[in-house]
Amino acid sequence: MSSHARDAPAVTELRIHFTAEDLARTRLATTADPLWEVLLSHFRLADPDRPAHLQPWTARLRARPDLLARMRPAAALLAGIAPRGPHVPDFLTPAESADGLDAGLDAILRHEPERLHPGAGAESRFGTSRTCLTSALRDYHHAAVGSHDDLILPGVEADVAARVGALLTGGVEALFRGFEPMMRWRRPVLEVRYPVERDLHLRGRGLRFVPSFFCSGTPVSLADPDLPPVLVYPIAPEHHWGTATRTDPGESLADLMGTTRANVLAALRHSASTTQLAPRLHTSLASMSRHTKTLRQAGLITSTRRGPPSCTTSLRSAAGSSTADPRISARSGGCGPRTRAGPAGSRSRGSPASSTRRSASRRRPTATA
Repeated sequence: MSSHARDAPAVTELRIHFTAEDLARTRLATTADPLWEVLLSHFRLADPDRPAHLQPWTARLRARPDLLARMRPAAALLAGIAPRGPHVPDFLTPAESADGLDAGLDAILRHEPERLHPGAGAESRFGTSRTCLTSALRDYHHAAVGSHDDLILPGVEADVAARVGALLTGGVEALFRGFEPMMRWRRPVLEVRYPVERDLHLRGRGLRFVPSFFCSGTPVSLADPDLPPVLVYPIAPEHHWGTATRTDPGESLADLMGTTRANVLAALRHSASTTQLAPRLHTSLASMSRHTKTLRQAGLITSTRRGPPSCTTSLRSAAGSSTADPRISARSGGCGPRTRAGPAGSRSRGSPASSTRRSASRRRPTATA
């Protein structure tokens, strides 16, 4: 990974060369990548002037010495593996982490030293086993990233929703134009503000765009051109407003019922199964089942079985209406990151007006248990 991971002021460009096949294979991730967020959050903590939207996050860390203690081992290792310099080893952010933290850490364990590319010699610098490294990275992720989903997810989800809308209505080139002025599309080249002069030829592999809460300034990419192409970009400033300016109502809810159950309620703004919620909230499936059972018994969520072996759980208020985050309606017309078909904001089939009236009572956020 190039030094732009530290987001130095960009005076040069990364030129990404597309073919027709590359355009067809370009895709947008719907969530942040866990290992990229680990690395970028580590860099943000070292920044003398952090972006304003990170103030709630840093304030929470200062108030939680237990979280800071869990972060220190990985922070010390990363200071040796990824010091300030021209490159950071690509093995710290493998493509497999797109499938989740566990998959990414497994890829680091399987990493072959010769694949370090520009960061060659990094493993000898940190002088510890990859098992120790992955254990430390897991703890760091839990403390610095996973414990703050309520701060991170709303902005990432809003950014993805806006870009999905552009992609659905205008295609890949509309997606590219939505990144201006950070990027500029001049067919067949995407010019990206970047501190290192560089060309990247995709050669039919396509490009994966990944949103990031902790990326700041210019996008981030890998140093090795032979690795699966990825471009990690900072979410748009307007999507940071909720975490930068609001007084977090989730903290009061967490004080009342506990952090995990409060996070379950927040996560159930959108459909999810217990098997999806467990890794997302960094807890075991058995623990998640107990939490959803307690919330169901309290009348905060309801379950509707859709045939064995799964059932669907709808989040609702004690009065029976869906609990709502007032920020959702202000973001993107209801289009969330899990929207995969239909235009942004679409929620049901058929005539939008008539379908909305007929099914209003059936469209509360759901979760499969």
